[in-house]
Amino acid sequence: MLKIKNLFIKEGSFTLGELSFEVATNSYFVILGKTGSGKTMLLESIAGLKEGVRGEIYCDEKNMTNLSPEERNFGFVYQDFMLFSNMSVEKNIKFSTRFKKIEKSDELFKDLISFLHIKELLKRDVKHLSGGEKQRVAIARAIYSRPKLLLLDEPLSAVDPNLRSSIMKLLKNITKRYDTTIVHVTHNFKEASFLADNIAIMLDGKILQIGKANDVLNKPKSIDVAKFLGFKNIFKGSFFDFEDERKDSYFSVDPNRILFSYEKNDKYFCYKSKIESILDITDHYKVFAKVKKRVVFAKVPKNMFDKLELKETKECMLCIDEKDIRII
Repeated sequence: MLKIKNLFIKEGSFTLGELSFEVATNSYFVILGKTGSGKTMLLESIAGLKEGVRGEIYCDEKNMTNLSPEERNFGFVYQDFMLFSNMSVEKNIKFSTRFKKIEKSDELFKDLISFLHIKELLKRDVKHLSGGEKQRVAIARAIYSRPKLLLLDEPLSAVDPNLRSSIMKLLKNITKRYDTTIVHVTHNFKEASFLADNIAIMLDGKILQIGKANDVLNKPKSIDVAKFLGFKNIFKGSFFDFEDERKDSYFSVDPNRILFSYEKNDKYFCYKSKIESILDITDHYKVFAKVKKRVVFAKVPKNMFDKLELKETKECMLCIDEKDIRII
């Protein structure tokens, strides 16, 4: 539905691109990256709100590259909502009727206010709404214009955390209910995991990995992506004494899967270790142990910690099941 080819833009010292990717029709596509990685700039470039953009932008095989924002017919919801403070909720939602004819507008309006639970807000002034209410109104306004593509810029960042789950559930159903495609940018892993059909990891103006959500979040293809996603204990294959083609590859081990013992177990990779430091967390201990001049991070449940009587400077075996060693 959306096809980006070699998109490039430079603003000051920051460079975005060259980026190429595709978004399937009626899918939920999430661009996940740190603040300052260029996510909003990318959305604005797709929407036609940026000057000096190079590359090509296609929607339903039509070249949109040189079209104005109005001609592209893309909806855009900013993180600060951008509602019109001098209008009621209802007038905000119906604003697009000023410049275009909305197909089956009455039917769509009734469905939107029911779906987004905003019927009681219609006559209210938007400046008196909560963050969650403003977010739902902004989404309603964007969908009411019947966009081919809905662009969401950190849509939940200004919403009370207690309301995020309910709004995420609404967002999840939009693509099929309103026959639209969504591109959503965020730095929040929970949002990405819950909402996305496909995810692109974006860092420093570049897309480093793209694919199905579960694959991207669980199978990083580079050290940079692995570190961004929070993978721990990243080691070369030689750390595990691999002597085949794996010795030069990088691997990660989940801290929750690391075991301590005072005896070697032939079912595991077991290494002599020395406890360097211990941090007491609510329901577990963070244990940092030196192995082969490298520090390994483990999370140890409190009942197991007490049973092992672990303490700083103590020597023991650190054991890892081979199935818990993930290649990067």
